[in-house]
Amino acid sequence: MIRILANDGIDPIGKEMLEKAGFQVDTENIPQDKLISELKNYDAITVRSATKVRKELIDATPGLKLIGRGGVGMDNIDVEYARSKGLAVVNTPASSSLSVAELVFAHFLGGVRFLHDSNRKMAVEGSTKFNDLKKAYAKGIELRGKKLGVVGFGRIGRETAKVALGLGMEVLAYDLIDVPSELELSLAGGIIVKVPVKKVSFDELITESDFISLHVPFLDKPALGKEEFAKMKKGVAVVNCSRGGVIDEAALLEALNSGKVSFAGLDVFDNEPTPRKDLLEHPKVSLTPHIGAATNEAQERIGVELASLIIDFFKK
Repeated sequence: MIRILANDGIDPIGKEMLEKAGFQVDTENIPQDKLISELKNYDAITVRSATKVRKELIDATPGLKLIGRGGVGMDNIDVEYARSKGLAVVNTPASSSLSVAELVFAHFLGGVRFLHDSNRKMAVEGSTKFNDLKKAYAKGIELRGKKLGVVGFGRIGRETAKVALGLGMEVLAYDLIDVPSELELSLAGGIIVKVPVKKVSFDELITESDFISLHVPFLDKPALGKEEFAKMKKGVAVVNCSRGGVIDEAALLEALNSGKVSFAGLDVFDNEPTPRKDLLEHPKVSLTPHIGAATNEAQERIGVELASLIIDFFKK
């Protein structure tokens, strides 16, 4: 019997699919330091963000045939090395796009109305300084009519652009590959409308955008650093729901403190799971703990897609 370790869990529907296909699925987490000995008993492992599948682990488990990532980015897996050893490496890029895009706008919509800071202060000062807080948070802005720059126009970038277009924003898109001239929006009642998207250079995007959302994989150097922040409009807002390391966090803090960046929304961090404290405590930063794909709907889609890929591989 094929044995699968879902070390970071799998949606019950995905688990049921695998079991109906005749596989044994174990979902009890094995700590990273014990994986080398325990993974020898399995034919496949599925992970999310927490478990790392590096060269050392791959070399120690020659019977392993497949590594599955429930999500998009695979920087916690030594993908090329695994494939060079004959392992299949699969992920689920289509399943979580909308959930991540909605979290991007949770940060943007909260940021323009200061919800991240208001929620902190209302709890401790709301009953004694209500009018002061009302005045402090009285200069919100609307998203409609503003320019959103989307850096990276793959599945998640496009879903983010669709949300923006639905809110009446203008979208500026940058990617190394081709960018479509328009996107289809699916509205309630089965209505489909086509809305234009403007392809721009990276320099144009960072200089012209009012808001910037990042959707790129881990890079050799940050996409946004001190030089890029210097080129941006004063008061720009930035959200990163892609990968830690995509933004130079020291440069971001400097830009926040100078007023160049009005606020930032961060779901991912350089040093997970222990982000730098000055970033976590900054009043202009909206924070979530790497939960972009963490919706019930996305996890179900991920579980189904991952189970289908595993079944297809072993039933060939």
